[in-house]
Amino acid sequence: MVFTLGAMSPGPSLAVVLRNTISGGRKQGIATGIGHGIGFGIYAFTAALGLATALSVHSGVEVLLKWGGTLILLWLGITFLSHAINGPKDTDGLVEIESSGATGFLQGFFIAIFNPKILAWMLALYSPFIEADVVLSTLIGMGILGMVIDGTWYVTVASFLSKGDTINTIRRKAHVVDGAMGVLMFVFAGLLVTGAL
Repeated sequence: MVFTLGAMSPGPSLAVVLRNTISGGRKQGIATGIGHGIGFGIYAFTAALGLATALSVHSGVEVLLKWGGTLILLWLGITFLSHAINGPKDTDGLVEIESSGATGFLQGFFIAIFNPKILAWMLALYSPFIEADVVLSTLIGMGILGMVIDGTWYVTVASFLSKGDTINTIRRKAHVVDGAMGVLMFVFAGLLVTGAL
């Protein structure tokens, strides 16, 4: 559920998928979604591996990760809620670009790899679940889960956006998704502090 809501959160990744779907059609948008999913999967695996390595090196890292994850969750919650409070954004004036399927794939891949919001998300999401003795197969599973959910979401978005006037409806509801994400971040921060998560 958290991976799905994270993928649905409006940001640079969604903007690239929207732009490429509008300018290049279904094929372009789907290629961007697949590229983003693969990039996100690599990011998810790397973040999980990094956390597991840090935990195995020093036992105090767990406390640091707990409070660091809490702060990141609070920061994300404030950010998402501030976007939600601003209300719906103007849906006019999307920038259109010309690009090929391969270019769209690379754009999706690199926006996932170089998006700092994804790193913050991974650290906050993984810190309660990763232990020092986690096995490699679990880390690979986390990466694959992230890749499948993220890629499926963006491919689905591209597929739906390439039909009719759906894009403006989704963009008008971006503040609702942001609001839900903001509340969820505060809930997870509270669970993390109390040890319930």
